[in-house]
Amino acid sequence: MPLAPSRPGYAVFAAMLAAAGLPIYIHAPKVYVDEFGVGLTALAGVLFALRLFDVVQDPALGWLAQRLRARRGLAVAVGVAVLAGSMLGLFAVEPPIAPLWWFALMMTGLFSAFSFLTICMYAQGVAAAPRLGAQGYLGLAAWRETGALLGVCVAAVAPTALDATGDPYGNFALGFALVCLSALWLMRREWTAEGAVGTSGFRTVLSDAIARRLLLVALMNAAPVAVSSTLFLFYVESVLAAPGWEGPLLLLFFLAAAGTAPIWTRLARRFGPRPMLLAAMALAIASFSLVLTLGPGDTTAFALICLASGAALGADFALLPALFARRMETVAPEAGAAFGLWAFVSKASLALAAVVLLPTLDAAGFTSGGENTQGALDLLTYLYALVPCVLKLGAMAVLATTPLPDGGHPETS
Repeated sequence: MPLAPSRPGYAVFAAMLAAAGLPIYIHAPKVYVDEFGVGLTALAGVLFALRLFDVVQDPALGWLAQRLRARRGLAVAVGVAVLAGSMLGLFAVEPPIAPLWWFALMMTGLFSAFSFLTICMYAQGVAAAPRLGAQGYLGLAAWRETGALLGVCVAAVAPTALDATGDPYGNFALGFALVCLSALWLMRREWTAEGAVGTSGFRTVLSDAIARRLLLVALMNAAPVAVSSTLFLFYVESVLAAPGWEGPLLLLFFLAAAGTAPIWTRLARRFGPRPMLLAAMALAIASFSLVLTLGPGDTTAFALICLASGAALGADFALLPALFARRMETVAPEAGAAFGLWAFVSKASLALAAVVLLPTLDAAGFTSGGENTQGALDLLTYLYALVPCVLKLGAMAVLATTPLPDGGHPETS
């Protein structure tokens, strides 16, 4: 009888990937602006170019994950090595070439490995979850996505916590490499050919109307997080005038997400994922709306908003991937291609946020860590708070009108 999947293994592997995803958009632009003098518009251009490359690369990586399923353990080990090496190059190595080109090279390696490993993890999870019983999809998702949230928590605040070491970002990259080794060890027996069978690819996924709508919901729902993550450090430093509070506030935000993810999972088992996701989206809109009322010194009020918006994020992490994975069991058991699209959607939201927001701030004359006009600060506030509200409303409309079987419950749909 096949062994049950290692839920702690999935949690640590997801934590590794999460640490290499969202936090990089929080830290990397500010590091390369402050330490190497790279312009915001130039960074945004690089990130956008990489996402154009992903239009071809991510579906191709889904196909590659299927082709390599017989040697998936080795393929994953190579991917993890590229992920760790790119992180070290990004933060622990003085750029040997022009900083902008080095940034582009390291980000290419990092996000290519990120996509491939994400595809493998989710595809394997689709096959492994039924071995956990009737609640397999939500159960495995709870471990995996809670691990991802904890990974985001640690990665978001690690540079601040390591500031006294003299090389916070370099030491963060070294710590990340150790996490990569741990994730490889814990998942060493999980990689089997069962996670990707069949020959059809992403066309199969896109031919399903519900899958297309779920991908659209994922894009529109992830975009507000991408917006707030891209601008978070700039907002706290320049609008709240609270330098030094970035780390604690980020930790509060992501701990709220991690702490509430299991709660959202339990509520979803009782009431269904769609009602819970809609409730979380409404909470996020209410939270971001209040940001529009804040100004210099309102750090305590912003901390409460971080708690509420973090709690809303917990539902996004715990429920939406489980909903999509359950649909893929019906539509595309060869889930490697499906999660190639999922990985692309996740990164596209971050890149679109960067390519729109950073040049807009640059054009308005915003200067990181410097003196700014009230107009530039107001623009930063509107971009940080108002744009996510509009995007969340769109995501709510699409999700509410998506015809999910059995009300969208992932264990019965």
